[in-house]
Amino acid sequence: MQEDVPQELSYPPLARYTATQQLLLRDFAARYIWWKTVDEAVEYPERILAQVMNMGTYADLGHLLTAWTSEELRQVLAQAEPGWFNERSWAFWHLRLALTPINGTPPPLPQRTFPE
Repeated sequence: MQEDVPQELSYPPLARYTATQQLLLRDFAARYIWWKTVDEAVEYPERILAQVMNMGTYADLGHLLTAWTSEELRQVLAQAEPGWFNERSWAFWHLRLALTPINGTPPPLPQRTFPE
């Protein structure tokens, strides 16, 4: 039997974001997380941000870079799961966010592991 959590103790994932960020996340979710409804997608804001970082338009990347700090975007990379980024985007964002030095090699992409 699951115990009900009082509404005032329940923190939706979007609560930690500014109003502008919330609007952008909902807009991005509608366009970049096509396999889920917007309400389902916003439960995983880091996934939305990763999807925009991986395949966003030039305009959307401009909105992303204006609304989120470099540190917040570094956290998206640090929490990335396998399949969230392609090699090109992974390398770009590590360089852009100063996680990899110029002429350096970014860390390997997150990999799925299977038990033997």
